[in-house]
Formats: sequence, C-alpha cells, structure tokens
Amino acid sequence: MKIVAPASIWFYKTLLVLATLFWGFSFVVVKGALDDMTPGWLTSIRFLLTAMIVGFVCRKTIRRHFNREHILYGCVLGIVAFFAFWVQNVGLTDTTPGRNAFLTGTYCVIVPFLYWAIDRKRPTIFNIVAALLCIGGVGFISLGHDLSFALRWGDGLTLFSACFIALHMVFVAKFAKGHDMLTLTFFQLLSSSVFGMLISTFAEPLPGMAAFASTSFLVQMGYLVIFASALAMVFQNLGQTRVPPTQASLILSLESVFGVIFSVLLYGEDMTLQLFVGFALIFTGLVISETLPRPKKYPDPPEKFTGALADDED
Repeated sequence: MKIVAPASIWFYKTLLVLATLFWGFSFVVVKGALDDMTPGWLTSIRFLLTAMIVGFVCRKTIRRHFNREHILYGCVLGIVAFFAFWVQNVGLTDTTPGRNAFLTGTYCVIVPFLYWAIDRKRPTIFNIVAALLCIGGVGFISLGHDLSFALRWGDGLTLFSACFIALHMVFVAKFAKGHDMLTLTFFQLLSSSVFGMLISTFAEPLPGMAAFASTSFLVQMGYLVIFASALAMVFQNLGQTRVPPTQASLILSLESVFGVIFSVLLYGEDMTLQLFVGFALIFTGLVISETLPRPKKYPDPPEKFTGALADDED
C-alpha cells in the first residue's frame, strides 16, 4: 500500500463510503425490482450486463490473462456467487431491505469458521465473540412486538445466502493467488449469468416484456448494473489500495447501516426496539470481525463477494 498525504487519503475513504452507499441503497432497489422480475432472472440479467461493461472496459487485461485456469476458477466463483445472490433475493421477497442487509452482513463472521473447516486454521477469540454477538443480534431480530418468535422464512434464506457469500470469499482467497482478479471477476460475472439463466429457465417463469417496458424497472436495473456493481467495484478497488486495511474494513461495514437507513426512509420499515438492539449487536460483531486481529491466512481486508475490479492499464 502506498503512503499518501492526509488530504489525499480522505478522497479514497470517500470512494469507499460511496461504494457502501451504493450497496446499501441497492437493497431497497432490488426490493422494488422484484415486483417486476423474479429473483433468478433479475440476478442473471444484472450479472450479464455488468459482465458486458467489465469485458468492454477491461478487454486488454482480460485478453492477456485468458486461459483455462482463469475460466475454470471464474466459473466456480460464478456458480457460488449466483446462488448467493439468488437465495438472498428470494429471501428479500419475504423480508424488509433493512433486515436483509444486516443478516447478509453476517458473512463476515462466518468466513473464519469456514477457513477452520477447510484449512484447519482455528478462529481467534475475536471471531468467536463476533459470532456470539451476531447470534444474539439475530435472536433480537427474530422477536416480534410481543416478544414472540417472528423470524420469517425470508430471514432464514438471507442467513443461508450469507453462507454462500462466505464460501465465495474463501474461494476468492484461494483462487486469487497467481491469478488476475479482474479476469476472474469477468468470468465470474459471465458464468453467473449463463448458469443463472439455465437454473431460472426451469425454476422460474420467463420474464415478461412488460418489465422491460417499465421505466421504473429499467432505472432500477441501470442502478444495479452501473452503480451497485461496476462503479462500486471500481471505488472499492481504488479505495482499498490507499486506505489502511483496518480503516477500509470498518468503512465497508457501513453497507448494512446504509441498508437500514434507506429501508426506514424509503421503504417505511418500522424500527422497533428489538430490531434496533439486534442491528446494533450484529454491527458490533461485524466491526470486531473486520477490524480486530485475524490470522494472517485470512484475506485482509476481505474482498467484496462480487470481486475487485482493477484498472485496465494497457
């Protein structure tokens, strides 16, 4: 990481904040887009359009690293990423954007335990504390106004999607060594789209032309592709090359906070005391998991599960 002037580093921190802002707002946008298109097709078309942008802008870098390994590893990442987004979006049909945002964020806590299962690298005490805080937070979120159990099936699917996201991060850490992350990201996006369309063809009805004739849906899809995917990936990549890892991880944790803020302001989500306490516990767990010491084997900071977009230098 290059050393930059204090005034300059604030520019890169701002880029990271903008990336989390784009991602946080995307929970509300996806919720609206699901009124016009099913989760699988929405995910597939989003990835296809993003792959087209990445492929065009960064074609020289992709061409330079075009080989069997990049295609194979990219496809593995793509299949896992599709399931992560698909399950998350199916869950969003039965929960609020704010709950979806915070429950998705628990993937940060799951990652160290997946490393333990795969590489026999024990989690730190901080990982365990973070996991307990997140479990407590989920417990509060599952309580209704009368303190009865109110965890919806959409919340359960969101937690399940967090496991896929965590698995994706483990694969990214393994595949990134000796490979170009931009090229892997391109093949991930492309394979996610193709695989998703195959799955959606059998699992969901074909999207009607009415969705593509809807101005609101086209605006929503444009936001998801341009801002929440392409630009956010660029901003994250640029920011993480200049901002110290601990600070970058903390900033990226704001994604779930922005998700709740936009859900309350734009979606009308009711912020009960139980939800507030649950969100606070989960956010504290995310901060501990992202900022306190981790074994060197874990990626620092963890890549966003869509992959990092590097500059096309040539």
